[in-house]
Amino acid sequence: MPVALVTGGARGIGAAVAARLRGDGWDIVVADRDPAPVGRSVICDVSDELSVAALIAGINATEGRLDALICNAGFGISKPIKDLSLAEWSSVLATNLTSCFLLVRAAETLLRAAKGAVVTIASTRAHMSEPNTEAYSASKGGLVTLTHALAISLGPDVRVNCVSPGWILTKGPLPTEEEHAFHPAGRVGKAEDVAALVAFLTGPDSHFITGAEFIMDGGVTRKMIYPE
Repeated sequence: MPVALVTGGARGIGAAVAARLRGDGWDIVVADRDPAPVGRSVICDVSDELSVAALIAGINATEGRLDALICNAGFGISKPIKDLSLAEWSSVLATNLTSCFLLVRAAETLLRAAKGAVVTIASTRAHMSEPNTEAYSASKGGLVTLTHALAISLGPDVRVNCVSPGWILTKGPLPTEEEHAFHPAGRVGKAEDVAALVAFLTGPDSHFITGAEFIMDGGVTRKMIYPE
């Protein structure tokens, strides 16, 4: 049975990915700072080099293989740049971007042996921004470029692709009809939408796809917007 590691899989998009892959017949390992509802849950700070090394060693010892790595862990700090400390900047970059480097470096041997796949979860914030999101936007832009660099370095053994979601409802108040209608697709996204794309990118029908970014935002970044 193939094995997938999902980081940040205790809730939100990561939990939906873990549930989808589990339903598709994968063995799931979830790395998160909190316990996960699906799969073998490992409490792990993926921004920490030693913790990542222990995580991958544990997979090697327990599951004995790794067929897919989904780098989903991430968070943001929204505040004016004059108030953003270097420690805060560094913490966002470490969790959102550096963790992917640490995970792939530690798991390379297992992924190559399995002819596996890596999927990074970036954001449309790699292409468009809201005020006061410098650290988050920089980290997600870095993930997009790290994705194609890894695809070239690890190919042909390992495929590496990126999903950049837009507005995906994972918590908070339900969107209004106006907010749904703002999307050319007619609705705000769901975590299950992202999970379905990840399932495709880790599955057998995507073997000719690597180094690609898939923007999943209901068409918003392609919509011309004029001031009223």
